[in-house]
Amino acid sequence: MKILIQKSAFQLALLFCFFSINLFSQEENITVSQNPKFENLLNEKRKINASITVNDIYKIQIYNGDIESSKKILIDFKKEFLTLDGTIVFYTPAYKVWVGNFKSRIEAERNLLVLKSKYPNSIIIQPNK
Repeated sequence: MKILIQKSAFQLALLFCFFSINLFSQEENITVSQNPKFENLLNEKRKINASITVNDIYKIQIYNGDIESSKKILIDFKKEFLTLDGTIVFYTPAYKVWVGNFKSRIEAERNLLVLKSKYPNSIIIQPNK
């Protein structure tokens, strides 16, 4: 009886090996379909992230509100102040327009005096703090 069980187990293992020869694994063909809006969203996020720096610098926030107004204010700012760069940053629940990359607070305060005439709600910020 013991020999019969061993013999049938061996035959069963041999049968599995024989049939597994014809089995195939996954094929290499992969097709990815992606919504084109997703790529546009990634590009916008990359632009925003590239403009945010990690150094201890000062910026001036000239606007805090919705995205459409932020875009308009940034376009107007770039037309008038060609030497200062600006960007739109999203911090829940509003969009903020930040301008300049000032190495010292004194430099930021000098530019704040100039910007206060056109943007009265402007404030000096340190993005990393």
